[in-house]
Amino acid sequence: MTVAIRYSVVLAIASLFLLPALANAQSTRLTRLSDRDDLLGWEAVGRLDIRGRGYCSGTLIAPDLVLTAAHCVYDKQTNVLHDPQTPSFRAGLRDGVAIAERAVSQIAVTEQFVPGAALTTEQVRHDVALLRLAKPIVSSDADPFILHSGQAIGTTVSVTSYGQGRSEALSRQRSCNIIAATDDVMAFDCDVTFGSSGAPVFALVGSRGRIVSVISGVGTLDGHPVSLGPYLPANVARLKVQLRNAPRPVPDQIKRLSVGDRNQSTGAKFIRN
Repeated sequence: MTVAIRYSVVLAIASLFLLPALANAQSTRLTRLSDRDDLLGWEAVGRLDIRGRGYCSGTLIAPDLVLTAAHCVYDKQTNVLHDPQTPSFRAGLRDGVAIAERAVSQIAVTEQFVPGAALTTEQVRHDVALLRLAKPIVSSDADPFILHSGQAIGTTVSVTSYGQGRSEALSRQRSCNIIAATDDVMAFDCDVTFGSSGAPVFALVGSRGRIVSVISGVGTLDGHPVSLGPYLPANVARLKVQLRNAPRPVPDQIKRLSVGDRNQSTGAKFIRN
C-alpha cells in the first residue's frame, strides 16, 4: 500500500538565509548498515511502522521516548491523529530483524502543526512528535541519543534513515551540509527520500552525534533540492510536558502489535514540487 503525504512544498526563499562558503563542501554517499558491526552505535535509530499505511524513521531520545516528525503520526486520508496502537517502533531494524520492537502507548504533537497543510517554513518549524513506548528499551540494547543545544554546530551534519528502496536497513550519510537556516528551520543538502520523514539529523560533536533536527520535507532553494527540518529543543521540551500531563493507559489496555506484511509498507512520503 502506497501512502503519500499531501503536501505541496511552498518555500519563500527570503525566509531562509543562505550560509556562505559552502560551494566546496562535499557530501558523502549513503552507506547501508548491512551487518551487526555496521549497526553498532546506531541501534537507537529505527523504523516507525504505521500499521498497513507506510513507515517513517524515528530515534530513541530516552529508553521510552521516540522522536519523529509530526506528519508521520496523522492519518493521511483524514488528517486525524493515529490511535497510539497504530504505530510500532522497530529499533535498529535490519533485514527483517530488529534489536527491539515496541508498541506505542502515547503520542504527543505540537499544537501549532496543521496536518495536511502545505509544507511552509511555518509548518516545518512545528513538524515534531514524541511517542512514548509501552515498554522501555534498555540502553544496553539501544543507547538513546541526546539533543544538541547550546554551542554553535557549524555547517556539517549527518543523517541516518530508512527510505524507499532501502527500507529494510538503515542507511547513513556520514557528511552533508546545512545550506540555509533561520532561527527555527534548517535546510540541508542531505540525501533523503520517501520514508525518511522523522529521520535524525546529527551534529558532528564529540565522540557521538547529537540530534539537531528531524527530516520534515523536501523542496528547492535557490534552484537546488533541499531537505528541511526544525530546531528541536523548545518543541521537544513542550512535548515532554504534554506527555507527562496526559493520562497514561492502564497496562492491560496496552496491546502489543505484531508487524504486518512489511513488503506492503512503502513509506510515509513527501511530494516534491
